Amino acid sequence: MKPEVKEALIAKLTALADDEVILAQRNSEWVGHAPILEEDIALANLTQDELGHAQIWYGLRQALDGADPDRLVFFREASEFRNAELLELPRGDWAFTMLRQFLFDLYESLWLEAAQRSLYPPLAQAAGKILREERFHLQHSRAWVERLGLGTEESHRRLQEALDFQWGYAQQLFVPIPGEALLVAEGLLPDLETVKARWLEYATQRLQQSGLKLPINPGYQPADRSHHTEHLWSLLAEMQSTARWDPQAQVW
Repeated sequence: MKPEVKEALIAKLTALADDEVILAQRNSEWVGHAPILEEDIALANLTQDELGHAQIWYGLRQALDGADPDRLVFFREASEFRNAELLELPRGDWAFTMLRQFLFDLYESLWLEAAQRSLYPPLAQAAGKILREERFHLQHSRAWVERLGLGTEESHRRLQEALDFQWGYAQQLFVPIPGEALLVAEGLLPDLETVKARWLEYATQRLQQSGLKLPINPGYQPADRSHHTEHLWSLLAEMQSTARWDPQAQVW
């Protein structure tokens, strides 16, 4: 593998893993606080899946450069993470959480579906494995979006407010990282513009069927994944506290 290709692939795998682990940490905040017991259990299981996916992506990076996944998760500073800003935002209410999950699940499912055709076998195999679980995640979050959007006046209002706030943030999921164009040209990654077109079509249809209106003005749209909101610092302070207090502790 060419050095420049390897460097870009390491960066992309890191971003994929960071997305998963940060979203998992946010969702874990609902354990014991979900609106019904069934959802408490469901979201806990979903969170475990996300952590498992993060381990897969970090593992693929480790195979390329030897980086220890534990060190990457628990001892990097916030400025070194490459997750999308959408995923580090505070959990908000249930509508906020379920909408974010839907937008991300849809993106991830479509990206993974395309990534199964990667010419880098370890990535193609990982995509196929993760996709099987992501389809269940999407089914779950999609059902909640429909339930809240078509539910009460209050649930609809909260979901619409969440959409108005998150729509701009969600566009960052389709901003290539440095070097990604090279990976696409080499056949290692799917083209994000193609994935985005499918995402927009599906998301628009589902959101409108749930009685929602897409924002005319999407508001803030983050681009560079090297920048983060202030919320990531406090999230990492909690997530990394045990490992930093006792580096020998078993934290996964």
